[in-house]
Parts: sequence; C-alpha cells; structure tokens
Amino acid sequence: MSAVLAIDLPRATVWQLMTRAVRLRCPHCGGQKIFASFFQLKTNCPTCGLRLERGESDYFVGAYLFNLIAVELILFFCVCAFVIFTWPNPPWDLITYVTGALMLAGCLLCYPFAKTTWLAVDLAIRPLSREELEWHHAGGDMGDRELPHL
Repeated sequence: MSAVLAIDLPRATVWQLMTRAVRLRCPHCGGQKIFASFFQLKTNCPTCGLRLERGESDYFVGAYLFNLIAVELILFFCVCAFVIFTWPNPPWDLITYVTGALMLAGCLLCYPFAKTTWLAVDLAIRPLSREELEWHHAGGDMGDRELPHL
C-alpha cells in the first residue's frame, strides 16, 4: 500500500474521476493495476486501498446495465449513420448480422470500462469518507461493523 493515504489527497473532480476510469485506473486515486484479469477487478486498489466493490455484494449490477446501454447507444448511432450513408438501398441482412456480432463483442470489450466508470460515477455521487476508507483498509470487515454510510 502506498505511503500516502488517499485521505491525504484532495477530493477528485468529476472530470478527474471519469478520466481515470476511462484509462482503467482507480477513479479515486489514479492507481494502476486494479484488474486481476480482463473481467475481474482486484479486491482493493493497490495504491489507496479502496475496496473496489465498495462493500456491497451486488455493487456492479449498475455496471452491467451501464455497459449494455452504452454499447447499444454506440451501435444505434453507427447503424443510423450507415443506413443514411447507404440510402436508398441499405443492406439490411448485413446490418442485422454485423450489429448482432458487434453487440456481443462490444459488451465483452467495453466491460472493464463499464466497471471503472460505474465506480467513478458512484464516487462522484457518494464521495469516499474517512470512515469508509478506514473500513476499506481494514479489509471491509471491522468485526460486526458494517460499511459506514453517510
């Protein structure tokens, strides 16, 4: 763990949180190597100690939803542009098969970004408190003490 605790850092702006997330870094401190594998975050940030699921078992359900909506919106605008570009004879069969394949690929490839972005959104809405960070440093378990909430 870093010698400088995250509580000593100034609170990140929404822009900083999102920029760090898109770069697949810890949104709170900007630390690297927060992924154990392509689809799985480590339990804690190696730099600041933030528990990356913030102490809730179903925390990343929002990331799944965010991922699905983002990929669908990207594909929607791409398909609309393609249809406009090929009008009056768009290749509907090609569009159907290609967008289906791209939807699956997009959901897989964008998933790590959705996880870090969802964490950044959560930190923007519900900033990390000193008590919560202490809870995270203790491994998310301080006896029978639950995650501190504001």
